[in-house]
Amino acid sequence: MEIREYRPEDCAELTRLFYDTVHTVNCKDYTPAQLDAWADGTPDLDRWNRSLQEHFSLVALEGEKIIGFGDMDSTGYLDRLYVHKDYQGKGVATALCDRLEQAVDGPIVTHASITARPFFEGRGYVMVKAQQVERKGILLRNFVMEKRR
Repeated sequence: MEIREYRPEDCAELTRLFYDTVHTVNCKDYTPAQLDAWADGTPDLDRWNRSLQEHFSLVALEGEKIIGFGDMDSTGYLDRLYVHKDYQGKGVATALCDRLEQAVDGPIVTHASITARPFFEGRGYVMVKAQQVERKGILLRNFVMEKRR
């Protein structure tokens, strides 16, 4: 596995990976309506690209295939961390998170899904609060989690 910084030409593939991961990996914890509200399959590529370029964004590859990505802003907010559905449990998220966490000093905060919460707890994150977030009129449960160093 290789990890490199995000490039704009990665954007479309990342949004496909995001959609596929949400709809396959998270389906045990969220309803179909929640999954559609979270990832509707029609991403705003300009907005995604702008956000990924503004953040410290990494891409994990196996050969030429993107198998995961993650990004963090300068305040220590870990925004996205997604691994291809066929590469779950193979250390991809761990490798990405290791690199992302090194990019900032101080605490790191993320909004973890029900599915991702155990992964973050295993890395020393603690739940600050459970919350309901609204996406397209649909409520989704997630957890504000923080890692202090």
